[in-house]
Amino acid sequence: MTRRVLLPILVLLAMCVFEHPARAADGCDFTLSNIDFGSVTLLSGAAVDSSATLDIVCRNTLTIGLAMRVCPNIGAGSGGLSGATRQMTGPSGNSLGFQLYQNAARTIPWGSVDQPVIGAPPPIDFLSLPLTTTTVHVPIYARILANQQTKAGGAYLSTFAGAETRFTYASYVLVPQSCAAMTQNPTQVGFSVQANVNRTCDVTAEGINFGNHGLITSNVDAAGKLLVTCTQTLPYAISLNGGLSNALPEQRKMTKGAEFILYGLYKNNARTQPWGSAVGETMSGTGSGVQQDIPVYGRVAAQNTPSTGTYTDTVVVTVTY
Repeated sequence: MTRRVLLPILVLLAMCVFEHPARAADGCDFTLSNIDFGSVTLLSGAAVDSSATLDIVCRNTLTIGLAMRVCPNIGAGSGGLSGATRQMTGPSGNSLGFQLYQNAARTIPWGSVDQPVIGAPPPIDFLSLPLTTTTVHVPIYARILANQQTKAGGAYLSTFAGAETRFTYASYVLVPQSCAAMTQNPTQVGFSVQANVNRTCDVTAEGINFGNHGLITSNVDAAGKLLVTCTQTLPYAISLNGGLSNALPEQRKMTKGAEFILYGLYKNNARTQPWGSAVGETMSGTGSGVQQDIPVYGRVAAQNTPSTGTYTDTVVVTVTY
């Protein structure tokens, strides 16, 4: 009778002993934060940087294996590739080139064994002692590449999911497998890369110098220019105020003390279209992402000549977009 009672108990105990490791087996979990470049201005042509963090949590419940190798393969993303450059897709079919890197200097691309044109994945090795859980934080460096001034403004996005993020891993004692050969424990880790390209304009001005003259008995013409750079497809309008005297476009005043010389600013070479700030007096255009040189035509009409000296005025340029 006693043996009949103990035998089922021993069997149950044995079952409990063998089931326990299966409930807490070796394995790794991954979390990768999204990369958000935020609002970016590209008109200068400079690169824009951001970063993310890959968090790795690995458990070693066995008594074999002293280290772990993780191979995080990151592919092209939903925006695809242009050559070896990843792309975010944006408005009106525009794309924005970016890259992911292994190092802060952004010289070593972070790629995938499945798409070697992008680069290779970095093997991540760390101690994973028996009966321990190890957490590792790995930075990923991102860059919107330079010289993309002609991109249209708006939101750009690339998503990474499925085979685009195939992370593999395996424990080892002495020599790890190469990432090119490692296929164990494929894990997919989703994330996204996004940016918003600002719609904006930059403007600088080259002044107008009418030169040296005696009596003002006929028209004196001269020209300057505005250097305007606006985001591609962005409509803009340029107005010129009335100068320090706040005068009408053809009645601005260059002054020396209480004396003055009347002059006008115009949109066309014939000096028939006054350039001011009222309706119909502004200059309109559309941005291309590169600098546009816009001439400003000046004229001093025949008038009574004041005393000799240097006469000046300051005109404020306003770009509305």
